Amino acid sequence: MIVTDARAPDNPITWANDAFVAHTGYGLPELLGRNCRMLQGPGTDAAEIARIGAALAAEEPISAELLNYRKDGTPFWNAMTITPVRDADGVAYFYAAQADMSHTHQLELAMRGTNDELERQVAARTTALSAALEQKTALLHEVDHRVKNNLQVISSLMLLKARRTPEGEARDALQGMAERIGALSTAHRMLYAEGDCTHFDLGEFATELLSDINAGLDADRLRIEAQVEPIAVAAAMAAPLALLIHELTANALHHAFHDGRSGTVSITAQRHADGIRLTVRDDGVGLEAAPPNPAGFGRNLAEMVVRQLRGRIAWAAATPGTRVEIDIPLRGSA
Repeated sequence: MIVTDARAPDNPITWANDAFVAHTGYGLPELLGRNCRMLQGPGTDAAEIARIGAALAAEEPISAELLNYRKDGTPFWNAMTITPVRDADGVAYFYAAQADMSHTHQLELAMRGTNDELERQVAARTTALSAALEQKTALLHEVDHRVKNNLQVISSLMLLKARRTPEGEARDALQGMAERIGALSTAHRMLYAEGDCTHFDLGEFATELLSDINAGLDADRLRIEAQVEPIAVAAAMAAPLALLIHELTANALHHAFHDGRSGTVSITAQRHADGIRLTVRDDGVGLEAAPPNPAGFGRNLAEMVVRQLRGRIAWAAATPGTRVEIDIPLRGSA
């Protein structure tokens, strides 16, 4: 603690306690009559000095922290509170209580160094993880690309064989399997094009898948309408959903509009609290009037895929036509 004379020129020190003397290294005779600026040095903050000077000139109390220097040149952080002491004529003295905060600054520097090292390690780890993720994404995209190419080759071979097979059940079976494999190929083509290798947009996915089916239709007689919301779905569901949408759409086109009938197949998909509700409806002849198909297994295949997705499927008359409603859970998938 020190006291300075506010009315004497240059506000000199008039009293200092033993702790101040011991800490600064100056003897009491060396301190008395001198201004506190004797403790300043090359690292002392000029802006903070100016702030203290302004407070003293305004005769206001102030708290501040300065880098000061002992008599032997050793620096220390000096936290001080300066208070004006008044008498009947105004401010007579300034009283300053001071504390050495060097240990606090040393801890801050140590913490800053530790934080800098942690940030460096986190940045390095993040870079490594990003690189690993990019490699994984590239690998998954490459896998999808190769699977798509292989499926396209298989589909083309089956179509070629179907064309060379006499009309009948064998030819129809080959044609149907080639179309199913083509749907799976489309699924992998879509995944290959997605930036996120873990999810895909069901709306874009369905549009792409159905456009392939639409391309082979007689536009004057049949058409497909789709209203599929942009739902984020796990990539693992791409192949089952492609097969399911293709199977239900193809079944409706093949069986609901026989004998040259015209009509529409509509596909809708909406997100609800627990997952997706997928609806496929046609305005064809209906379930009861559809011609028998002993060799067909499209309905069984659709039901197996829904079970695989842990969903439920319901078939019903739509008056006219048929309505298939499917609920698929998305727990942890989207």
